[in-house]
Amino acid sequence: MSHAKSHTALIWKVFAFLSLVTIVEVFLGIVKPASLNLTQFLGTSILNWIFLILTLVKAYGIAWYFMHLKDEKTWFRRAIVWPVVFLIGYLAFFLLYEGDAIGMIVQEWTRWSYN
Repeated sequence: MSHAKSHTALIWKVFAFLSLVTIVEVFLGIVKPASLNLTQFLGTSILNWIFLILTLVKAYGIAWYFMHLKDEKTWFRRAIVWPVVFLIGYLAFFLLYEGDAIGMIVQEWTRWSYN
């Protein structure tokens, strides 16, 4: 019986953690602090990087507890998690950085004159 209670408590703790991260994301998405939203870092705003990092944290937490990676051997966890984290980081960097570069090029062609 205590084994079931410990799993129930763990599920509630994970739920609370994931809820907290989601609440922070929603709060930042609604408020959009100018200091984070208007400051550029590596081709996009710091706010976008915060969203990306928090999303990766949630994905890792879900995999860690609900896909039972916590109970696996260290090398197996790393073999699953590291390539995914690096691939997502790589793709996100190039999508955000190069997307901004393309936006700058197109902006040169679409200047609006209000004369």
